[in-house]
Amino acid sequence: MNGKRILSILTALAVLAIIGGLLGSCGDSNQRKLYVYNWVDYINEDLLDQFEEETGIEVILDFFDTNETLFAKLQAGATGYDIAFPSGYMVEIMNKNDMLLELDHSKLPNLENIDQFYMQLQTDRAMQYSVPYMVGATGIGFRPSIVGELDELSWDIVADPRFKGRTSLLNDIRETIAAGLKYLGYSANSTSVEELEAARDVIIEWKRNIAKFEADTYRNSLASGEFVITHLYSGDAIALQDEMDDVDFLLPKEGTTISMDAMVILKDAPHPEEAYEFINFLLRGDVAAANTEYICYLAPNTASYELLPEEIINNPMINLDKELLANSEVLDDLGEATALYVRIWDEIKAAQ
Repeated sequence: MNGKRILSILTALAVLAIIGGLLGSCGDSNQRKLYVYNWVDYINEDLLDQFEEETGIEVILDFFDTNETLFAKLQAGATGYDIAFPSGYMVEIMNKNDMLLELDHSKLPNLENIDQFYMQLQTDRAMQYSVPYMVGATGIGFRPSIVGELDELSWDIVADPRFKGRTSLLNDIRETIAAGLKYLGYSANSTSVEELEAARDVIIEWKRNIAKFEADTYRNSLASGEFVITHLYSGDAIALQDEMDDVDFLLPKEGTTISMDAMVILKDAPHPEEAYEFINFLLRGDVAAANTEYICYLAPNTASYELLPEEIINNPMINLDKELLANSEVLDDLGEATALYVRIWDEIKAAQ
């Protein structure tokens, strides 16, 4: 085959490739899209396929690892996202920074499924700019084969002298100071110098009994028996229970902190109508139930409860004790009082 013939064929193929690409691009441009910014592994991705089948909307996921990462990226000018899933206090910060769209409830008829019990724990109780997504809490995980079977416990169990050097507290400024505050009967969001200094003194006493403040490896330490009592998140307790039977989790009787992650539509969302459709979809009872089963956090959705299997709805690590939750709080944005917390935390860490 001569060179001209080869060149002619190659040219024809190139033209066909370009045409094919253009046609493909046209097809893509006609598909409705939604860009979601979420925590890793925090949604049942089978539901995304279901949503696309029902609506024709393609969901594109991107992930963040902390609320601060989410905020910093958006504040730095990142655009293109439609929906984000921040925790309660970060919702407040984002709203103060004019990042959130005020919600039109007429586009979210499934808001009627929200469990109103949890709304009393929210700052945005009217759901003006956020919709509850999942609920979790911090509490105490323990090894019943060593500690014993317990029906209730107090925050000061970490200071039980029988287990000196085998307990831990979260290496987290807000969560651990909140534990001291709740133990003393104060708000987890207190900005009183006297109350915070009293909590500091209690935590320093606990510190003398614990092995360490831990945030990264406490699950492994509890599983191995290095720790027998540890301050942890309910979701981590559930993950541990999947690996071993000898783990229980309780909310301290004095109350605790609740993580209420939310769904928000960003003010500059390029696809707000698709965002409304997606939130309303996630608020359906069947969808919320499938999401709860996958994530092992509770979607506060009354229409989903009767659809959940007994092992989920009766699991105290997922369906948390409402009597204890009534005395619990979502962590708020502290504003200028953050500096006071940093000072108290530094004093706790420096104490012998």
